[in-house]
Amino acid sequence: MNNNRRNFIKNTALLGIAGTTIPQFAFAETHVNDLEITSLTTRPKVLFFDVNETLLDLTAMKTSVGNILGGRSELLPLWFTTMLQYSLVTTVGRQYNDFGIIGAAALQMVAANHSIDITEKEARDAILGPIRSLPAHPEVKASLQQLKDAGYKLVSFTNSSNKGVKTQFENAGLLDYFDERLSIEDMGKFKPHSDAYDWAARKMGIKPSESLLVAAHGWDIAGAIWAGWRGAFISRPGAQLYPLAPKPEINESNLKLIADKLISLK
Repeated sequence: MNNNRRNFIKNTALLGIAGTTIPQFAFAETHVNDLEITSLTTRPKVLFFDVNETLLDLTAMKTSVGNILGGRSELLPLWFTTMLQYSLVTTVGRQYNDFGIIGAAALQMVAANHSIDITEKEARDAILGPIRSLPAHPEVKASLQQLKDAGYKLVSFTNSSNKGVKTQFENAGLLDYFDERLSIEDMGKFKPHSDAYDWAARKMGIKPSESLLVAAHGWDIAGAIWAGWRGAFISRPGAQLYPLAPKPEINESNLKLIADKLISLK
C-alpha cells in the first residue's frame, strides 16, 4: 500500500513537471521559428562585411607566411588560430594591440614551437607587406554593386586597423562600394566579443536585429548571432560554421549567391 502511494506521488510529480516544461519548450520552438521566418523575409537595415577572406583573397599573404615558415604551409591554419586566440586573450585581459601586430607575434610563437627562427621584423614584414595589397575575390565587386543598386547600406566591419583597411580597400578598388568603414580599433575589443557587435550597431543607429553580418569565418558569424544579429556565411574553402552556434539564415559558397538572396528580400 505504501509502495503504491509513493509511486502515485512520484508519477503525479513527473506529470506536473512535464506539464510545466513541455509548453515552454513548445513556446521556445515557436518563437525561434517566428524569428527565422521574419529574418528570411525581411531586409536588414545595414549589411556589415568582414574584410579578410570574406572580401579579400588571402593567397598572397598565406604564401608569404608559408615562406617565412620554411615552406611549411601546413602550419598556416595553426598560425591563424593562434592569432585569433591571442587577440581574444588581449581582449579578455583588457588590452589592445593592432591585429597585424598580434598576427606577427603569433607567427613568432608558431615558428619557435617548430624550431624555426624568425625575428619580429621578419614576422611583421611577412604579414603586413602582402596584406595591404590583397586582391578582392573574383565575384566581390559586382556583388557589392548589385547590393548597392538594390538600396542596401554597406559597412565594412573588421578587426584590422582603420589605416590598414583603408589601404587595403584603396589597393583592391573597394573604397567606393562602402558607406562606412568600422574598425574595432575605435572601441578596443576584438570580434567575436559581443560588445564589438553592440558597438557597431549603435554606431549605425540601428538595433542588433536590424544588422546582418556577411563573413567567411564561423567564429565571426557565431559572435554576431549571439549578439542578436543576423548572419550570412560565405563557405570559402576551409571555412566552417561552429556546430554549437545557431545557424545563419544564409549559407552560400560565394558573395554572388548571398547577394541574390539578400536582393530578393522585401
